[in-house]
Amino acid sequence: MELGTVLLLGAAGALFVGVAIVIATVTSTSFSRASVSRGLDSIDRVYAASRHRRDQEAADRTYAPVSSRMTKIGRVGTPSKALAQLRRWLDQAGNPPYWTVDRVFEIKGLGLLVVGAVAVVVGLLVRGGTGALVGGLFGAVLGFYLPDIVLYDVAERRQQKIRRSLPDILDMLTVSVEAGLGFDAALAQITRYGRGPLAGEFARVLQEMQIGRARVDALRALSARSRITELKSFCAIVVQATELGIPIAHVLREQSKEMRIARRQRAEELAQKVPVKILFPLIFCLFPALFIVVLGPGVINIMRAFGS
Repeated sequence: MELGTVLLLGAAGALFVGVAIVIATVTSTSFSRASVSRGLDSIDRVYAASRHRRDQEAADRTYAPVSSRMTKIGRVGTPSKALAQLRRWLDQAGNPPYWTVDRVFEIKGLGLLVVGAVAVVVGLLVRGGTGALVGGLFGAVLGFYLPDIVLYDVAERRQQKIRRSLPDILDMLTVSVEAGLGFDAALAQITRYGRGPLAGEFARVLQEMQIGRARVDALRALSARSRITELKSFCAIVVQATELGIPIAHVLREQSKEMRIARRQRAEELAQKVPVKILFPLIFCLFPALFIVVLGPGVINIMRAFGS
């Protein structure tokens, strides 16, 4: 073999070895960097929750005095009867997350100060000192009672959803019981496949029964948490059937039939109210425009005729 060929093969082999060494070095470096990055990410994931808790605790320590003062202001301005009504509204609203009695009091106190201050500024700019006084009083009252209005609206909307879904849920409960399931197992099926607030209420009843509360007491608590007459009647009849030992399937069948009749009657009642509700928009909105279109040209011609 010639010397030039040997040198050429040696140079090619050296180049190959060098390229392999470079690739191996870069790859090991990237792998080490990736492992370091994964390690740092895992550390961040492990300690992120603790840092978040520390930040949350620091924020709580910072805003705790202000929150406590606002809660005291809201609690002082709320009588005991209103406090009981507030608890009932929270139960009827389903006890939304972070909606506690103290949180509502805090919002009431904050609304009293903030809305009152904004109303004072607006009244001062519009009417001077008298406007500031009247605006401050009105704004303070509005800001204090606005959370009650919002909570009542949420509770009312949820109760209406319960009323609309009650016949369908009772049909499902009746079918489950007549198929051979017990009342508790039928409630479990409702909570598993049902949707809406009523399924959530039955899930709470089932949980209370599972932790040892009697079925009668759990149903009475459900009746106390709702303002729907049909649901109260259903709970009372099931409680009576449980205490007297009456077969529950027949009771559920009759209740389901009555609920469907009541829903149809309620729909008919709402349909009968439509003409009365539409009367005022017709009188004050449609008729004036109609009179202008129909009688306007005639009135204009009459005015021109008498004017000439």
